[in-house]
Amino acid sequence: MHIGQKIKQLRKAHKLTQEELAKILDVKPTAVSAWELGRNKPLMDKLDMIAHYFGVPISYFFEENEIKGPKNHIYFVKLPIVGTISCGNGVIAYEDIEGYEEVPRSWLNGGEYFFLRAKGDSMINARIMDGDLLMIRRQDDVENGDIAAVLIDGEAVLKRVYKSDDTIILQSENPAYKPIILRKDDMKNIRIIGKLKKVVLNF
Repeated sequence: MHIGQKIKQLRKAHKLTQEELAKILDVKPTAVSAWELGRNKPLMDKLDMIAHYFGVPISYFFEENEIKGPKNHIYFVKLPIVGTISCGNGVIAYEDIEGYEEVPRSWLNGGEYFFLRAKGDSMINARIMDGDLLMIRRQDDVENGDIAAVLIDGEAVLKRVYKSDDTIILQSENPAYKPIILRKDDMKNIRIIGKLKKVVLNF
């Protein structure tokens, strides 16, 4: 089942016409028709809107790419590699998708997952190198000491998170970088977007 078929399935389950869905998404009805027929694919911002409206994770639309290993019966699913992330009105949106990475479905344990690509050397002592793929579980909070993807002024960075009542410390895993210490008043442009679950090394 391709992306358009899944959109059609959700639309019909919620008893919406193509015209009604188009109005919700601020697109023309012909765009919705083209998606459902597989002639075109929605941009990621529209796909994110569809996912939020129907209450499904964005990974739902890519699960049609599952393949079964012929010998070991391992199921795989493709996750998006996200180049740019934005946050408007409290809603996280993937602005740029670089591609997709197949991972065993056993790696996933509920929730929504995506990949970021590591940049720089700030996490080298956690064995995270420039160019590595970082599998992130989307969530807006983490436990003390967890490594998380954090959106800072529109840029997604990876840091170890430590919290107290009124302070958050974002710690690199490289002594060359000073920790980022934030108090509640400083957190308007800071948001935790997910927890690091796995690192796929860049060879």
